[in-house]
Amino acid sequence: MPPHGNKPPGRQLHQRVKSAKGRKLSSTLWLQRQLNDPFVAAAKAAGYRSRAAFKLEEMDDRFKFLGRRKRVLDLGAAPGAWTQLCLARCPEGEVFALDINEMDPIPGAHVLQLDVFAENAVADLRNIIGGPVDVVLSDMAAPSTGHPQTDHLRIMALCEAALDLARHFLVPGGAFVAKVLQGGAEHSLLEQMKRDFRAVKHFKPKASRSGSAEMYVVATGFRGSVAIEEELE
Repeated sequence: MPPHGNKPPGRQLHQRVKSAKGRKLSSTLWLQRQLNDPFVAAAKAAGYRSRAAFKLEEMDDRFKFLGRRKRVLDLGAAPGAWTQLCLARCPEGEVFALDINEMDPIPGAHVLQLDVFAENAVADLRNIIGGPVDVVLSDMAAPSTGHPQTDHLRIMALCEAALDLARHFLVPGGAFVAKVLQGGAEHSLLEQMKRDFRAVKHFKPKASRSGSAEMYVVATGFRGSVAIEEELE
């Protein structure tokens, strides 16, 4: 399990990627960015499956939603870096890692392959999880189309699906964290979150690339729902 508190290393020598026959310029630039990204190097050194672990680490350091005995539902979990961090910070809890694609197993976590838009998603999850959770995380993202409005609509649809699952599974007082795009959640969705949670904040972790429109909404203090109240009775 990767140790807690790993931070990106200091200034490194810049590496250039030699052009390769048949490689697109975009691929060359992506590879060069990866080679020179301190968070990529730090994730590899710590044993995390991706640099995304540092995004969740910073958000939890700030908002304190994970905890020793917490039960966590991690949506869009592949390749598993957020799940790894959750296991480290919730050692006596339980972590359910869900993705639409098949994922490699993560020791200590329940890895599930499921589509959040499937008609029976809630019922299937209820059978597997067997009760409410303390935290719902969503790092779900659709492949970029290059068209900002389309990309925004697609990621907001994923955020809405994640929020719907949070309403079904979160305990009162629970937390919800989801990826959105710069500009934040759409007004109607943000208003829903403010009704459902006591505090709703936007946050851009340092590990999110500066040129990316990615950011996160962090909602804490779930007010509870009829579904959870009925399940707890």
